[in-house]
Amino acid sequence: MKILVFEYITGGGLNKQDLPDALAKEGRMMLQALLDNLALLSNIKVELLLDWRFFGKVDTHNVNVFLIHPHHDFSAQFKQLAQTCDAVWPIAPESDGILQSLCKIAEQVGCHLLVSPSTAVAITANKLKTFQVLHQNQIATVPTQLFNRDISYTDDLWMLKPIDGVGCTDSFLCSGQNGFKQLAEQVEYIIQPHIEGKKTSLSCLFKKGKAWLLSVNLQHFTIANNQYHLAAITVNCAKTESYQSLASDVGRAFPDLWGYVGIDLIETPEQILVLEINPRLTSSFVGIRAALGLNVAELVLSLTNGEPKISMPYNHAITINLNKIAHAQ
Repeated sequence: MKILVFEYITGGGLNKQDLPDALAKEGRMMLQALLDNLALLSNIKVELLLDWRFFGKVDTHNVNVFLIHPHHDFSAQFKQLAQTCDAVWPIAPESDGILQSLCKIAEQVGCHLLVSPSTAVAITANKLKTFQVLHQNQIATVPTQLFNRDISYTDDLWMLKPIDGVGCTDSFLCSGQNGFKQLAEQVEYIIQPHIEGKKTSLSCLFKKGKAWLLSVNLQHFTIANNQYHLAAITVNCAKTESYQSLASDVGRAFPDLWGYVGIDLIETPEQILVLEINPRLTSSFVGIRAALGLNVAELVLSLTNGEPKISMPYNHAITINLNKIAHAQ
């Protein structure tokens, strides 16, 4: 099987501009983890789009690399390569329809997608639509509505996020009307009450409404300039048994989800709330093989022919930070 791997940041999605340091580091970690997973599998040939600035910074042994320079149209290169491959594995932000567009290209050229289809991405990329589906299916979630600049909100603490934003980018903690002035006029935001609680995530596999929970992860945030910043993730921080039913509920509510999916949660003493659904590889994926001995790429590929056979050789907690992966103390 010939697989096209494309991670947006490292693959040339920003080939005409400077690279944000944090996103570049996160993207490179996810890309390297996926390449390492695929390298362990037989009968797999990997085609890789790579921003020229990452040449020599990613281990591409036995990988066919196509360098993307500033004069290239990465989208055209992606489409051209996808037409020569059996499958494509995109890792990209949902914002601005980027991941959805890549999925559509693969679907149009008849290349098998190793992530959720564009229809599922369109729903989960939109925080308001995600809230509506969760609410309709009686899955506890954070109350969400469109932000309206003409409404006077209370002086409570609010979270303001772009409706299709990724992670903490361009999301703000605001209190009262003065705090809202920092928001970009041209961006459509959703507003949510700020809820104090433990920030966790689930790393799952999905197929036809069925869910397999791989790990529960603890997200470590700092707050600076009224923004959350993800500092580290502890992968496999808790037993999966008590979270499996929640993952299954999400699978039934979003039956088109396929492959690896991350689910962000907020846990209070009273309940567990679903915050976001990410239909792609997430940062937690980077630590799964070290934590549990699972090859996520192999499990995802097994979904193309049936159900995954999940056997965990070991059970460690692994902390991922900006610089390294280390065993949690």
